[in-house]
Amino acid sequence: MEQVGVVGCGLMGSGIAEVCGRAGLDVVVVESSDQAAAAGRARLEASLRRAVERGKLEDADVVLDRIRVLTDLDALTDRDLVVEAILEEETAKTSLFRDLDKIVASPTAILASNTSSIPIMKLGVATERPAQVMGIHFFNPVPVLSLVELVPSLLTSAETTERGRAFVQDKLGKRAIDCQDRAGFVVNALLIPFILSAIRMMESGFATAEDIDQGLVLGAAHPQGPLALADLIGLDTTKAIAESLYDEFKEPLYAAPPLLERMVSAGLLGRKTGRGFYTYTR
Repeated sequence: MEQVGVVGCGLMGSGIAEVCGRAGLDVVVVESSDQAAAAGRARLEASLRRAVERGKLEDADVVLDRIRVLTDLDALTDRDLVVEAILEEETAKTSLFRDLDKIVASPTAILASNTSSIPIMKLGVATERPAQVMGIHFFNPVPVLSLVELVPSLLTSAETTERGRAFVQDKLGKRAIDCQDRAGFVVNALLIPFILSAIRMMESGFATAEDIDQGLVLGAAHPQGPLALADLIGLDTTKAIAESLYDEFKEPLYAAPPLLERMVSAGLLGRKTGRGFYTYTR
């Protein structure tokens, strides 16, 4: 798999494109508009320049030359693997997979989703090739974090899963873990209830955001607190994952707290908007 496509060039999509480009692969990224494509390209350039400054990469331009950011899905027709990294919304993802099924020419090409919570089966059955559909879930920031969750559905072939594993581990040099096709997979099924519990604690007045986060950083050796982590993930994404988990399991611990609902409605989404539980300089 030398020809890789990525749909979406936001935080996750640009990170996936970057690690593929750094691995020497030919990458086509598709965005929804010229403005979004330009922003995605700028995000890629900034990340690669930082990698050079930190001594993690020798030449940003060599990597950038391997990555094209376009606005036409038809540019993905010759890809061996396409990774979807659009908004965490089931209708949008299933619609995209229907389109990719028609566009990607190779019958053995893998259509993968970077979803953090939506069942892969729902995406697979939207296509005529569910055996080639799987979840390949990266973690933010993609160039830094080594973990990738591999998620086959009941209809994903064993060959597809092993090809996905070889791509993640041999091509990208990351560590893969196997997950069943259940909402949240492994990491978010554990992480999101933890974050929601911290939000409820703050919402109830039990402790401030700063004290909650400092308690976990200094008392439990977490690299950052749960509320700062929610800001990094994006409060809209946190809410979307919580809703997927609740829809599947109907457990109260997965229900989004009212405070989270209100903050998302207000556009206070965390780092990407400059304000969430904390305020950030953009």
